[in-house]
Amino acid sequence: MLTEAIHSLVDSIDQVLLLIATVRGRKTPDRSHPLGYGMETYFWSFIVAIMVMLAGGVVAIYEGVHRFGVSGPMLSPGLSLGVLGMAAVFEGSSFTVGFREYKRIVRGRNTPLWTFIRRSKDPGLYATLLEDLSALIGIGLAALAVIASSVFSVRWADGAASIAIGGLLLTLSIVLANETRSLIAGEAVAPSVLASLQRALLADRRVMAVHEIATLHLGPNVIMVALTMSFVPDMHLQDLRAALRDITDALKSVDERITYVYVRPLESTTEEIVATRPVEAE
Repeated sequence: MLTEAIHSLVDSIDQVLLLIATVRGRKTPDRSHPLGYGMETYFWSFIVAIMVMLAGGVVAIYEGVHRFGVSGPMLSPGLSLGVLGMAAVFEGSSFTVGFREYKRIVRGRNTPLWTFIRRSKDPGLYATLLEDLSALIGIGLAALAVIASSVFSVRWADGAASIAIGGLLLTLSIVLANETRSLIAGEAVAPSVLASLQRALLADRRVMAVHEIATLHLGPNVIMVALTMSFVPDMHLQDLRAALRDITDALKSVDERITYVYVRPLESTTEEIVATRPVEAE
């Protein structure tokens, strides 16, 4: 029960830090951060994974090892099970909200939960899903330990459950740290989004070839796109400006998270070509 209390404290601190991440990540761009503060979301999520979850896991395992084999008789098992039952209701409600948001985002696509977590760019959502799921598992382990200790007099069950909960927290911290590390390092958009961007670009008859598409997540809801493209020959400057405006609008219509679009027109076609517009027969 003490280990599960530590688990709950860790989750609470975690949510506070994720709230800080959300607030700071929404700050308006300024001269010192012209592309915004979205990356702060990833920083604070990494702090959650490394400091809070790791510390919680180590403390839980220490407590389990310390109590292993020396636990006394269980006092008030009914009260303990009642508290765990209430905790399961609260955690289950929170997980249900997160799960509904996951289903809303995938919109009926065949995307398993684990695949969604691996591909998601929003630590606030996938961290909450993982934490609530691990909390439910931890509550189940604690309940089994209470029953085993009080009903079947298994004295080592208490320590074993504490060690298992600590291992669960350590595993969660490693998963969260790895996912957030990739985002901090500069992660591109999902392949499906990239393919949609290519189709939108080549749908414009003024685009002859796309030489490079570089994308970067600057936060859960901010994407930067940098393009190197060849346009049809002999375009006037005014026509080129109009084409760039139309291309920017077309890309933003593909994904509402696209906030910044930078284009480098290229006259020579000797560089590597990512995609070309099909030539239509006259």
